[in-house]
Amino acid sequence: MRHMFFMRKPQPAAGMSPQDAVQAAKEDKVTLIDVREHNEVAMSGKAKGALHIPLMRLRDMADPRHPDFHPALETAGSIAVYCASGARSHHARELLRQMGYDDVHNIGGLGHWVQAGGELER
Repeated sequence: MRHMFFMRKPQPAAGMSPQDAVQAAKEDKVTLIDVREHNEVAMSGKAKGALHIPLMRLRDMADPRHPDFHPALETAGSIAVYCASGARSHHARELLRQMGYDDVHNIGGLGHWVQAGGELER
């Protein structure tokens, strides 16, 4: 018996590329979230305009009922998350989607942002 899984055609990856995120940030059309730890941000800086919300704090800071809710997420439309390599931002994307944020994209790591022409800030 053949399983349906093997019969599916691979789907192209949909979503926002780092290049798309850089352009959207220039036009103020995306909320960027850096989910790396404090020491990582202190060492390298972060994407210009990005919120810094470590992955371990994301559930609280993205929940409007929590006292630590980040007010910038109240009006967030498109959200792009990144970390160092893309692994933690993958988890962040899934968490935010489970919490009801629909338009969330993992753009990979900070290096992807820089390679796409994105600016850094300290």
